[in-house]
Amino acid sequence: MPLQYRAPRGTADILPEEQPYWKHILGTAERLCQLFGYQAIETPIFEEASLFTRGVGETTDIVQKEMYAFRDRGGDELALRPEGTAGVCRAYLQNGMHNLPQPVRLYYSGPIFRYDRPQAGRYRQHTQFGVEAIGEADATVDAEIIELLWRLYEELNFSNLTLQLNSIGDANCRPVYLRVLRDYYGERLSQVCDECHGRFERNPLRLLDCKEERCQPIIAAAPPITDHLCQECADHFSRLRQYLEDIYIPYILNPCLVRGLDYYTRTVFEVTPPEEGAQGTIGGGGRYDGLIQELGGKPTPGIGFATGIERIVLNLKRQKVPVPEPSPLVIFIAYQTAAARFLAFQLASALRRADISALVAAGDRSLKAQMRQADALGARYAAIIGERELPQGTVVLRRLADGWQDTVQLGAVARHVQDPAPGFRPVP
Repeated sequence: MPLQYRAPRGTADILPEEQPYWKHILGTAERLCQLFGYQAIETPIFEEASLFTRGVGETTDIVQKEMYAFRDRGGDELALRPEGTAGVCRAYLQNGMHNLPQPVRLYYSGPIFRYDRPQAGRYRQHTQFGVEAIGEADATVDAEIIELLWRLYEELNFSNLTLQLNSIGDANCRPVYLRVLRDYYGERLSQVCDECHGRFERNPLRLLDCKEERCQPIIAAAPPITDHLCQECADHFSRLRQYLEDIYIPYILNPCLVRGLDYYTRTVFEVTPPEEGAQGTIGGGGRYDGLIQELGGKPTPGIGFATGIERIVLNLKRQKVPVPEPSPLVIFIAYQTAAARFLAFQLASALRRADISALVAAGDRSLKAQMRQADALGARYAAIIGERELPQGTVVLRRLADGWQDTVQLGAVARHVQDPAPGFRPVP
């Protein structure tokens, strides 16, 4: 009979063998965030759809093509979150976080939903780890955010990553650059892809973010935005670069880097892996000094990053980076008779109360089959309760790695597996 149900296209099950990657990545990220003074926040996985159309931008691919929007039974227009920053900024406003010491430093993780073409490292439901610092415009906060992301990848033992950096100006200087960019592209529209024709009309800055091969020579020759920054943006960018150099974080300037969301201002950055064919970015972010105001608050600067967990896992595997293995099963309890089964169950419960992982055999398997199962599960020890041990209140405790064993009292099993006695004798 063919399989009736499968995971929806663009989604994936995270199976037990994948969990060590996830635990290692998220544990490392949370530990670093605490070192940097960031606190955890959780926001709903769905919000009012207008939060994203206003914040992310109506002309972005996310809003126009990828957002899962729907009307609920009460008639409200909602959307599964396609990114994390807008929801965190909404929470900042709704909960009066402007009254806290600024900047407010927050981190989060959770599912993100985008109706995109599924491919390696890109899913319609994927998980992001994100960080936001809201309420301070100083370039030291930009450097802090970038350092945190870079440290995360260092702690995960990535190698040969590249940090790309750019400034895309602000409301004062960007309009001037957009006129320059329109003039440049206006003479070359016949050479670009159809999608870029629409970008030219709706949002010309996004022309620099096109991935079509035919558009790359035109992007490479485009006038750089850093030549058109106002003095304040230029000074901010210069200070950021100095801070990164002072703490020995390498970067390359990429004047074509603009990111894909409309709320970005000034600093934008991405981290890319070296592998041919790998997804182009494993993490990135930027400053969004106008987003809080766009959502109805007072002018409030902010900056953050997001990194996709699935994409990190993909690149860790490509770089053959080991991750810590889960703790093995300590003891498997086997039995020979139905009467011994009750004692085996009691022993397993007692061992767990002593923080020792334990499993008891289930069903009516033979002792030989039970021992095969203990080996298959990777248990360190097997405790065997047979007809001889049952009336004596003992077990045969066997170390499966080398076959050494001893007969011990039930109450001494925990002590023996925590501090093995040297007198184990080999199996006869």
